[in-house]
Amino acid sequence: MSTTTTTETPAQGEAHLEIPTTMRAVVVHGPGDYRLEERPVPQPGPGELLLCTDAVGICASDLKCYHGAAKFWGDENRPAWAEADRIPGHEFVGTIVAGDDAALAKRGVTLGDRIACEQIVPCWECRYCLEGAYWMCAVHDMFGFKGFDGAMAEYVLVPAKALTHPVDRALPGQVAAFAEPLSCAFHAVERGEIRFGDTVVIAGAGPIGLSAIAGARQKNPLRIIALDVVDDKLALARKVGADLTINIAQEDAVARVKELTDGYGADVYIEATGHPSAVPQGLNLLRKLGTFVEYSVFKDAVSVDWSIISDDKELDVRGAHLGPHTWPAAIKLLESGTLPMDEICTHQFPLEDFQQALDLVGDSAGVSVKVSIIPSLSAPTTSAPTVSAARA
Repeated sequence: MSTTTTTETPAQGEAHLEIPTTMRAVVVHGPGDYRLEERPVPQPGPGELLLCTDAVGICASDLKCYHGAAKFWGDENRPAWAEADRIPGHEFVGTIVAGDDAALAKRGVTLGDRIACEQIVPCWECRYCLEGAYWMCAVHDMFGFKGFDGAMAEYVLVPAKALTHPVDRALPGQVAAFAEPLSCAFHAVERGEIRFGDTVVIAGAGPIGLSAIAGARQKNPLRIIALDVVDDKLALARKVGADLTINIAQEDAVARVKELTDGYGADVYIEATGHPSAVPQGLNLLRKLGTFVEYSVFKDAVSVDWSIISDDKELDVRGAHLGPHTWPAAIKLLESGTLPMDEICTHQFPLEDFQQALDLVGDSAGVSVKVSIIPSLSAPTTSAPTVSAARA
């Protein structure tokens, strides 16, 4: 247990009166080797803040990093990007418990306020940062992967270069932390340049796919079609804004979309599954001159017939990375209470059960939607997961 100078454990979302000297933290030792350890609580320096972690979501990219995907650990075509001896966790929200006056004033906050941090920590000196494209920073330090520790710990340090956003303390921690995937999906939606008359197809009804559906709904296109293989997730997709859903395990999505569009195909396709089969699926169901937006992080390489993109359809293929300039809108939507977040944030675990949390995210049966770690939760007396224990 942590060494602490107070006998009381603060509730989620409360500022600490006293800060302990050590904390529990998940530490990356390499692919497949994450351990719960005791670490010193970070000490904020000039311009920095210290947060008590309210919640940290587990992203599909966290799981792919855990499983050793080349994007993170390198291969013959690229160097490693992720770092060992790093605390993971980039989808987080926390309560400010320490920081100097300049750091607080710069961000317009006070002790006890809750903030969410953008996942990237820009250098503010490279070509991309100087041109305003901070989310493509050449250095590309990111909480939990490279440069800075993340929030799978009781405390997390916010460096002076980080971007932060205020979040209502009334939101449950796991809901507030959902601002990260929601903002990312909003960026994917913006990359699609959706118009009122468009048929928009979103592949995947996981956290990013559901968020993209919610974002596309704000654009109000003619129809939004969600694709998945789990009926419960497709039902949830309808609740967040899909007009139609297709279970691709039971129905031919390409044929169905063409039937709905007089044989032409969809105008915009947003890929949010991370499964290689979703890429050719999108190329085939788009109309000529359609737009393909790729958001997922893939564990394995994807091969497609590039002649579909060029000679057959002259498609506009766009990538999307992180969530630049979309965080305030994402937080506003969460604070509005219009999304069924109790059904999206399905599982919350204490730090001690981080391995169960990771395994649940990787369960292909689709039992969970969004899995989060709440450091203030106590570990259960049995090995059963703590589900929805932090929603109060």
